[in-house]
Amino acid sequence: MPESDLETVAEICFASDWPEVRRVQREIEQALAPFAFPDRDQFYIKIALEEALVNAVKHGNRLDPLKCVRLRYTITADRFEAHIADEGCGFDPAHVPDPCAPENLERPSGRGLLLIRKFMTTVEYHGRGNCMSMAKVRTAS
Repeated sequence: MPESDLETVAEICFASDWPEVRRVQREIEQALAPFAFPDRDQFYIKIALEEALVNAVKHGNRLDPLKCVRLRYTITADRFEAHIADEGCGFDPAHVPDPCAPENLERPSGRGLLLIRKFMTTVEYHGRGNCMSMAKVRTAS
C-alpha cells in the first residue's frame, strides 16, 4: 500500500490519433504503479480509460488529428479520477441505445459506455456531452 499522502496530478493534451491514445494509456499505467491498486481495480481503470479515450478520439473528434483530447487525472492512495474533454459537438448519453437490450445485441454502439459505467465508481457527463469525469475508488484488499 502506498503512503497515504502520495498524490499524482497531471494534465495532457494529445492529438486525436491511435498512437497517442496508446502512449497516454501507458503513461497512466506507469503513474498508477506506485499506488499499488489491486489488480482488478487496475484492470477496470485501464479498460474504462481506454473506452473513454477511444470515444473522445473516434466519436468526439472524428479522428481529426488537428483536434485534441484534454485529459486531467489525479491518483491518490484510495482513488483514481479522470476528466476527459474532446472538441466534438457532444452527445446525450441518455440517448445511446442499451447494448444489452435484445434488439441491440448485435449492434456495436454503446458497449464502451456500458463498460465505463460498470467498471468505475462514478461517471458524469458535463456540458453538451463532450466532457466526462470518472472515478474509481480503491476496493478493499
